[in-house]
Amino acid sequence: MKMGESAVNSHYDVAVIGGGVIGSAVAYYLAKRGVKAVLLDKQRLAGEASCAAAGMLAAQAESDRTGPLFDLLRRSRAMFPALAEELREISGIDIGLVRSGLMKIAATAEQEDELRRIIADQLQAGERAEWLAGDDVRRREPGLAAAVRGAAFFPDDAQVSAPELAAAFAHAAAALGAHIREFAEVKKLLLEQDHVIGVMTQEETIHCDRVVIASGVWSGSLPASAGAQCPPLYPVKGECFSILTHTPLIQTTVVSEGCYIVPKRGWRLVVGATAIPGSYDRKVSFAGIHLLMSRAQSLLPGIAAAEWERAWSGLRPQTPDGLPYLGEHPELKGVYMAAGHYRNGILLSPITGELAARWACGQGDDADRAFRVDRMITSMKVSERT
Repeated sequence: MKMGESAVNSHYDVAVIGGGVIGSAVAYYLAKRGVKAVLLDKQRLAGEASCAAAGMLAAQAESDRTGPLFDLLRRSRAMFPALAEELREISGIDIGLVRSGLMKIAATAEQEDELRRIIADQLQAGERAEWLAGDDVRRREPGLAAAVRGAAFFPDDAQVSAPELAAAFAHAAAALGAHIREFAEVKKLLLEQDHVIGVMTQEETIHCDRVVIASGVWSGSLPASAGAQCPPLYPVKGECFSILTHTPLIQTTVVSEGCYIVPKRGWRLVVGATAIPGSYDRKVSFAGIHLLMSRAQSLLPGIAAAEWERAWSGLRPQTPDGLPYLGEHPELKGVYMAAGHYRNGILLSPITGELAARWACGQGDDADRAFRVDRMITSMKVSERT
């Protein structure tokens, strides 16, 4: 069966709900194991947060503390070099992996102190990181502003093209036997004695033994429709824009307070991102883009002469404690969740796909307990009783 063909009355080992980078990664790792899987999306594949992401693999820059999330980010980042080759071979798509490191800028003494603490913690954890004084920063990146006080440099952080990564996962999954169904919105889970036996779309019933829910900010709706509690998820809207230059202004991804600049192929720069919690409004606002422009120009003055390309937004799926939900739903047997990755969906896609494939094959769950789905449901029940 090819991408988009009908799956009416078919039986699958696993149905994956959500065709973004996480769901496509799950389908890919299932297909690698020879599992009969179907990937379902209510729209086109990767039409939401996955296509809006800048593609940073910022395992260290995104971590201000060591711990379970830091460890998961590092594990996933380490998978990308081999994964890039694997996906290119199977799908023919180059995911644009660039391993040029990342600078996290300090503009104040307080930010410098915090970055130096983070560097010390990460060195203790065995990672590479160093402090660069302002002059050293500008020797590496002469276009950065004279006001830059210094930066933490993480040489092993990297970046990819987010749309290409999502497409590569989906195409590689299909090449290995997964069935892809676009415009197939799942309306409900089919259950027998709290165990999933299938899903129902607007057009058909699909029978399956297990379900992986990976539909971003909408991941909680299906457990709720089945009468089960869903762990809390909420959107954080992010706006971005891109520009084109005639000469490269910067070689290294740069992150500062409230702004990042990611150099892409073709002398293109991606600038982001605003953070608006609780908003499902996908419109790009003048105020948001104006704020990003101001921050980007103060960091990289030469950006003022660049050519405008476009602006867009996406909805990041966030959890109250900032950790993703990875594992089986405590009230629905055979229903697994892979959601709530917030700003790290691109980075965490391979490790999430691999973990979910293990669950769906009945091989246990080696994700840290910190990511268990029931951690928030338990706290919600306690709260309801008080």
